Amino acid sequence: MKTLLKHAHVLTMDDQWTAFEDGYVLTEGGRILEVGSGNMPEADRVVDCRGGILLPGFINLHCHASMVPFRTMGDDCPDRLRRFLFPLENEALTPELVYLGAKYGIGEMLLSGTTTFVDMYYFEDEVARACLETGMRGFLGETVLSQKTPDSESEGGGLKLTEDFLRKYAASDRIRPIVAPHGTTTVSEAALRACEALSEQYGALLTLHASEMDYEMTYFRDQGLTPMSYLGRLGLLSDRLLAAHCIHLTEDDLKQMAAHGVRIAHCIGSNAKAGKGISPIRDAVSRAIPFGFGTDGPSSGNTLSIFDQMRLFAVTQKTRYHDRSLFPAREIVRYATRGGAECLHMEHTLGQIAPGYAADLQVISTDAAHMFPLYNPYSALVYSANASDVDCVMADGNLVVVHHELTQWSLPALREELKRAMSGFYQAAEKYREII
Repeated sequence: MKTLLKHAHVLTMDDQWTAFEDGYVLTEGGRILEVGSGNMPEADRVVDCRGGILLPGFINLHCHASMVPFRTMGDDCPDRLRRFLFPLENEALTPELVYLGAKYGIGEMLLSGTTTFVDMYYFEDEVARACLETGMRGFLGETVLSQKTPDSESEGGGLKLTEDFLRKYAASDRIRPIVAPHGTTTVSEAALRACEALSEQYGALLTLHASEMDYEMTYFRDQGLTPMSYLGRLGLLSDRLLAAHCIHLTEDDLKQMAAHGVRIAHCIGSNAKAGKGISPIRDAVSRAIPFGFGTDGPSSGNTLSIFDQMRLFAVTQKTRYHDRSLFPAREIVRYATRGGAECLHMEHTLGQIAPGYAADLQVISTDAAHMFPLYNPYSALVYSANASDVDCVMADGNLVVVHHELTQWSLPALREELKRAMSGFYQAAEKYREII
């Protein structure tokens, strides 16, 4: 079926920054057939975008989507990862909660224009199930952790689960299996080496938390290392590595990352909320290190909206470097779309509106008071728009959001189902009430 999205301000995000003020995009079978303006081609289905901004779907490079039940718990609690997140996960997390949490989180992402995300969690088969049911494109990894986890009794059990997952989804178009060790201080040296071996064997992305925590930096500093130099010593620095957070990077770290093609998932919302610091992204870009945006989980950043990340990125980078001209709005939109695709080695498939690319698209309504006037659509997206302005979303050629509503399932109904499934979770959380 051919679908025509017409009367849109189309931002193609190509090398020439081509845009069409009254443009159209024609799609068929999950691919873009044509983009332009003027005479409209014939189509089986027509969507009038009514002057909205049409651009590629956002790419969320770091998420734990299933952590919806943890949202608003301990937002101001120091060291909450070890104080209650890890313990509560082991006590109360179930496959059902992971599935329902993932589906809810995916709904939230689709409603805010995200059509691809990178996820690291437990029971990752359930996250894959949610992706396949909803139309979302997922780069999914089973968490490898050198301690007991909700889905593995043995230390390092995530390694076997990871290899099983890599094999199971090797031929999937929608699900891209990845390798996801938790972090530099939470995974043993042997397990990290084993993760790298799996990544190389299967040609899979490897992602982990790195250079994020103060105690992580102290731990390696006492050994005369940084987290990045440690990963380099283990042989993990490569163009398959997507390092999340990367707040405390040294000049030598940046040099080594650039030399090996490492990519960065920048999670400014989560980083700033926890008071961890502001990543030196200007310095990373000056060394041509690819990066894009991640929301982190709904517990860490509270929102799964890339709009929030773009705005926070702009104001924090300009403030850190005392330079208002730094990172013009159109570049920020590029990092949210095409930049994310480059980090995933999908730059020839995702992140642009061009014939042959995936029909992963979003239309941003310009009807709201804060969206007028539309002198610069890129600035409107970064500094004015919110998730609630997303009117229409197409994922893999399917219209999954129309007029601000999910087309395939009811989010309010899912919320009630998730609420019922969380009864045991709530009971387990009571013992942490004083700190959460």
